[in-house]
Formats: sequence, C-alpha cells, structure tokens
Amino acid sequence: MAKINTFEEMLTGGHPNSLGNTIEVVNIILADKKRLEDLYQCYFSDDEVVRLRVSNAMKRICKEYPDWLVPYIDKLLADVAKINQASTQWTLAQLFLWLKNDMSEKQLERAKEILKTNLEKSDDWIVQNTTIETLSTWAKDDEQLRLWIIPRLEKFSKSDRKSVAGRAKKMLNSLATNN
Repeated sequence: MAKINTFEEMLTGGHPNSLGNTIEVVNIILADKKRLEDLYQCYFSDDEVVRLRVSNAMKRICKEYPDWLVPYIDKLLADVAKINQASTQWTLAQLFLWLKNDMSEKQLERAKEILKTNLEKSDDWIVQNTTIETLSTWAKDDEQLRLWIIPRLEKFSKSDRKSVAGRAKKMLNSLATNN
C-alpha cells in the first residue's frame, strides 16, 4: 500500500489560482525542517495544482532559509527541471537566482542550460519574465551568457506582452550600462 503524503492532501483542491493551504504547509516545515523532503516529493504529484503550490511553498521556504534548499540543488536540476509546467519553470528561475552562490560551477552551467531552454520554448509570460531576469542578472558577470542573451532580449523587447517587453528592455539597459 502506497504511503499517502499528508502535504499532497493539504495542497489539493480549491481554486487553482488560490494558495489553498500552502501557508499552513510552509509553517509546518519552518517548524520542522525534516518535513521538507515530504514537500519536495509533492513535485511529482499527478495534480498540477499541487505542483503549483509546492513551487510557491519552496520559494517561501527559500526566502526564509535558503541553506535548506542547497541539498536539493541537484534534484532541482535533474528531476524538477523535467516537469513541463510553467509554475515549476518560473520557480526554478527564481530559486536558481537565489541559490547561485551555493551552486558549483557544474550546477550553475546546468541551470543556465535549463533556463535557456525554458526561455526559448515557453510561451508563458511569467516564465519569460523570471527567466529573463535570472539569465540577465547572471550575464552581468558572464560574457558568453551576455552574448547569448542580448539578441533574445532584443526579440523579447518587441513582445506584445507589455511586462515581457518592459523586462527585456530593462535588462538590455542594465547590461549596456554594466559594460
């Protein structure tokens, strides 16, 4: 008999755009770090709403205790990155930005590959915005990445989506003044 994950039950149901019981789950984990693995396993739920709320919870935990997610970097790069869901992709862009200083060179290179792929393939405006932000921030210290991102920022600066176009223009300007 399969073990039922209490967090998966707590994160199920309700309106898909609501947080549901996400804050309650976060508070349980903040009180007991050992429960973080149970939350992480919810990334592999069949329910996309659960996965959305897991992403939200992971960001909240990372903001409080980024060091708690350091042991998960390889899992995020290998397993979570395979999840074809916009909320997971935009969360990875944010988590990778926040965890950059805790990544090895190999992990950072893998994160760049994942984010480049997401930026090229995703039509989701939040994925585009968060990924543009992370890659452009990293490009300030990475000439090769800068050469890769600039033409893409130029393309996104003409987007019909005002937020995407605005973010792309802002990041182009920041890279131009960073030279």
